[in-house]
Amino acid sequence: MGFYQGDIIKIAGFKYRFLIISKNAFVSKLGMFHVCPVLANLKDGPLHIRIKGADGKEGVAVCEQIKLIDPNVRNCSKVDRITYDQIMNIADAIQGIFEYD
Repeated sequence: MGFYQGDIIKIAGFKYRFLIISKNAFVSKLGMFHVCPVLANLKDGPLHIRIKGADGKEGVAVCEQIKLIDPNVRNCSKVDRITYDQIMNIADAIQGIFEYD
């Protein structure tokens, strides 16, 4: 399929980009992936994490806005990628949403 955790993608019909947050095993097994939007003009925060792609473009991953995407239904294209340390930071923030009190 060619999509991996940490890829920044465009989805037809949306002006902003999205970050793939699902583990590669999930993507490989189901052929789908979870994404969160990457917005350009948003303030950083606990669930709004600034990222920088390999191409140098920056944005803020909105970690509480998780969506499941089927790339066979949506027209998706890979446009960039973030580093592994950024992936770990995003994964930690998302995991924190679901931890018990």
